[in-house]
Amino acid sequence: MTKQHKFQVDENGFYGAFGGAYVPEILYATVKSLQEQYLPIVESEAFQQEYRQLLKDYVGRPSPLYEARRMSEQYGCRLFLKREDLNHTGAHKINNTIGQILLARRMGKTRIIAETGAGQHGVATATVCALMGMQCEIFMGATDIERQHTNVERMKMLGASVHAVRTGNMTLSDACSEAIRDWCCHPADTFYIVGSTMGPHPYPDLVARMQSIISEELKWQLQEKTGRDYPDYLIACIGGGSNAAGTIYHYADDERVRIVLAEAGGHGWDTDHTAATIHRGTPGILHGAKMLVMQDDDGQIEEAFTISAGLDYPGVGPMHCHMAQVGRTEVLSINDDEAIRAGYELTRLEGIIPAIESAHAVAALSKLSFRPDDVVVLTVSGRGDKDIETYLANPQEPTR
Repeated sequence: MTKQHKFQVDENGFYGAFGGAYVPEILYATVKSLQEQYLPIVESEAFQQEYRQLLKDYVGRPSPLYEARRMSEQYGCRLFLKREDLNHTGAHKINNTIGQILLARRMGKTRIIAETGAGQHGVATATVCALMGMQCEIFMGATDIERQHTNVERMKMLGASVHAVRTGNMTLSDACSEAIRDWCCHPADTFYIVGSTMGPHPYPDLVARMQSIISEELKWQLQEKTGRDYPDYLIACIGGGSNAAGTIYHYADDERVRIVLAEAGGHGWDTDHTAATIHRGTPGILHGAKMLVMQDDDGQIEEAFTISAGLDYPGVGPMHCHMAQVGRTEVLSINDDEAIRAGYELTRLEGIIPAIESAHAVAALSKLSFRPDDVVVLTVSGRGDKDIETYLANPQEPTR
């Protein structure tokens, strides 16, 4: 087994000052059981064999690493796109749900719940539940149900029940709260498939491990294409942080690699309409873990705001909080208009329509300066089919 890097979770479930498991008493035994069982199960040969076979034959991995020549010319570097948008269901989320459904089955759980924002995690969860013949309940904010209608219909078609959440600003954070409430009512038979590197320990570590297939593939793909197994830059968007965790997992303590993450600035990180948690947040407890949280002076959670449903969260996973705090990652705030512009740019220059989440990562390119021989890897976390109406409502002039 590879050496544990210093940015992985410790034996108490913390990343530096962040993490832990702050759960209601009714969930204590359930979470404790998961903490005790997840590593022996996911590290077992039988699990890994089934997991990797499904990633290959069902998900369609490895996902391509594509050298984007026109975008490279635009930014003066060698830009490679890690194409998670080409996975079955259209995003990186399926890497995680495949792993967690196999874990749930081995733990004897029969009912699956999940939260979703942009709907990609909901679709990926509903997909694996259909694959395994398990009951599936998805919690989704009413605001997100409106702006991600197609994904809602996909979930229903796959056999999932979709519950509209009408508390708060009716987006991802509220869906998480409702899923946890449901879990409290059904701890014995229910497995909560968390969609990002958040929640009580062991979820941040579990999700990061499931997504680490991304950087595992990057190592041999880069070796094949560039003659070395590491890039100069890794770029990914970050909300809860799962695609970013997968992108950086095997490079976290490789100081040769500069890690740049793009969070959702909304109307600007210094306004009241933002989801730029690393810029704006202070330490607090949210959804079972200590993390950076957007909150007022009384500790009340502030509503996040961004055009991107998948990044619309007032917290960020503890691994990312720790890495940002110690200066290992550089986090840029990308405003709505910058993300939309970048989404159009990738579409017009490379014929790839990215999810608006991924477009935030693309927008980071214009805020960085590269040398011509720099190898830059950017993860396209999902495809933009679900966001077409948002793009069309915000037209941009073609990039020359």
